Amino acid sequence: MNRQLPSSSQLFVISATLAVAGCASAPRTEAPAPTVAPETTTEWAGMPSPAAMAVVDATLWMQTSAEYAAMSRQIWTLAIRQLPDALADTTWSAALEQPEGSGSLPPAVIVDVDETMLDNAPYAARLVERDEPFTEASWAVWVEESKARPVPGALEFVRAARELGIEVFYVTNRLANLEQATRRNLDAMGFPPGDADDVYLMLEEREEWGSDKTSRREWVAERYRVLMLAGDDLNDFLAARGLNVEARSEIVRRHADEWGNRWIVLANPTYGSWESAILDGLESRSPAAVGRRKLESLQPRWN
Repeated sequence: MNRQLPSSSQLFVISATLAVAGCASAPRTEAPAPTVAPETTTEWAGMPSPAAMAVVDATLWMQTSAEYAAMSRQIWTLAIRQLPDALADTTWSAALEQPEGSGSLPPAVIVDVDETMLDNAPYAARLVERDEPFTEASWAVWVEESKARPVPGALEFVRAARELGIEVFYVTNRLANLEQATRRNLDAMGFPPGDADDVYLMLEEREEWGSDKTSRREWVAERYRVLMLAGDDLNDFLAARGLNVEARSEIVRRHADEWGNRWIVLANPTYGSWESAILDGLESRSPAAVGRRKLESLQPRWN
C-alpha cells in the first residue's frame, strides 16, 4: 500500500516541458497563456504523505462505489447458484489438494476472511488518516474491535451453504491469537456457526500452518469434499507465493475453467500478493523506490 504519487513540483516540471514542446512544434500566433503555478507547500499542508495517498482511490472505491457493492453481490449470487450442482456431482472438487475417491466425504467450502467475508476498508482509511503504514499492532487493534462488516453478498452465500448442509471453513492468515476476535466479529455479523469442532483455520494455529495455505487446504480436503474456494488473492486457490507477474498471469490462464465455477475471486485493489509480484527483486522498499517501480510497471500500450 505504498504507491508513490508524483509531487506537485514534478507535475509542474512535466506541465512546463509539455508547454515548451508544444510551442516548438507549431507557429506562434499569439502570446502563450500564463503558466498556472503549482500548488504551494502551504496548500498541501495537512495532507497525508504520497505513500498514504496511494491507497485513497482504492479505499474510496471499496467504501463508496455502488459498482463495488454490485460486483460483490453479483459474484456471490453466481456462487450460490453453483452450490446445488456442486453438491449433487460427487466427482466435483475445487481443491487441487483433494485426494482421489473423496466423493463420499461430507461437503465443504473454503473461504478467506479479509476482503472475502469481512470488509476492512475502515482500517485502510485509518492508515491514510493517520499517515501510517500497516503494522501488526494496529491491525490487531482493528481486529479486536470485531466491527468489520460483511463483504456485500458474502453473508448470503454462507447462509445458503449452511442451509444445504455444507460446512464452511474460514482459512485466514490472521494470526492464531486473533481467532476469538475473528469469531466474535463473524458471529456479530450473523454468520451461522459450523458443525465441525473448529472451522477457523488461522495462521500458525498449528506448526505446519504457515502463510502458504496449501497445508490447511490439504487438512480440509482429507476430511471433506471441497466444493468451492473463495478469496481475494491468488494464494487462496493454490501455491503462488514468490511468483512474478507473468507467472501469476499464466496460472490464471491455465486454470481458466475454474474461475466462476469452483474458484470464486473477489476484488481487492488495496493490498495483496499482486503488489508483491510487482515489487519482486526490489532491494530498497523506500516509498520513492516503490513508487518508481510501480510507475515503471504501468503499460501505456499493449505489448
